[in-house]
Formats: sequence, structure tokens, C-alpha cells
Amino acid sequence: MKTTKLLIFCFIAFLTFLSVQTFAQEATGTETAKKMFTEKTLPVVTLSDMNGKKVNVSDLGKTGKITVFSFWATWCIPCKKELSELDKVYEEWQKKYNLDLVAVSIDDVRNTAKVKTYVNGEGWTYNVLLDINQDLKRAMGIQSVPYTVLVDKKGNIVYIHNGYIEGDELELEKEIQKIL
Repeated sequence: MKTTKLLIFCFIAFLTFLSVQTFAQEATGTETAKKMFTEKTLPVVTLSDMNGKKVNVSDLGKTGKITVFSFWATWCIPCKKELSELDKVYEEWQKKYNLDLVAVSIDDVRNTAKVKTYVNGEGWTYNVLLDINQDLKRAMGIQSVPYTVLVDKKGNIVYIHNGYIEGDELELEKEIQKIL
């Protein structure tokens, strides 16, 4: 009986250790990414929009507008929730902050049709790019989605955020207000 309790205790302690280590790595990774991309510009990577038009991502940061890039995938529930919440405020933010929103799907070539179907079904009006080979994701060192990047009017990456919980769009708006 004591041996069983000891094994259970050790197992729980081990799981707790792994959880703390994973959290520390994720937090460190986010901090490293923030340091790496603060005041940097977007990489030169060409992606396609949903109609097949080629777009140089670095040019999107040079429009003279604030730009929010939201990396997502059709299989990612928090990603879709974030983009739905951003869609609710997008029109207001366009007027208020002269802002563009670009959703970057990291779905592979097999799921490209799902992206277009999903976006059309949601009625999203912002630009959606397809990173089917994950070239942009890799160039920016993004490990997981959802991943949000805020670019100022000069094309500098000024804020990044990994993950999504309800209300993160309010934090994003505060960051947008800081760069006006």
C-alpha cells in the first residue's frame, strides 16, 4: 500500500515538473520572440491570397497603415475564435486607427479549400493569405498558433502575442493605441 502511494506521489510530482518546464519554455520562447522581433521589419516572403494573387508580405508592412497579422489554421479553435472577435471590431478599427488586418493561414496544400470555405462562411472581410509551405511562419520563428503580430505605420514589428484567450483583442487595441 505504501509503495503504491509513493509511486502515485512520484508520478504526480513528475507530471507537475513537466508542466512547469513546458510553461517555462513557452514563456521563454515568447519572450525571446518578442526581443527578436521588436522594432524589426517583416521578412521578404511571397504568399498567395485566396484568389491565387501573389503578395510580398514585407510590402504589407509598408502601406503607411498599422497592420495586424494573425497566424491561424482551420483546425485551431482558439485561432478561429480570435479572428471572429477581431472581425467584430475590424470595421471600427479601420476607421479609428487606419488599420489593416491580415489573417495568415498555415494550413497545408491539402486544406487550402477548407480555408476558403471557412473564410467565406464566416464572411470575413479582411485579407487572408495562404502560407501553405509555412515559409513565413518559419522565417518569423513562430512555433504555434494563434500568433499575432502588430506592425506600425513604418513597417516595424512592435508587438507580438502567442495564444488567445477571450479579451486578448482588448490588449491588442491598447498596443495599437500606444503606437498612434
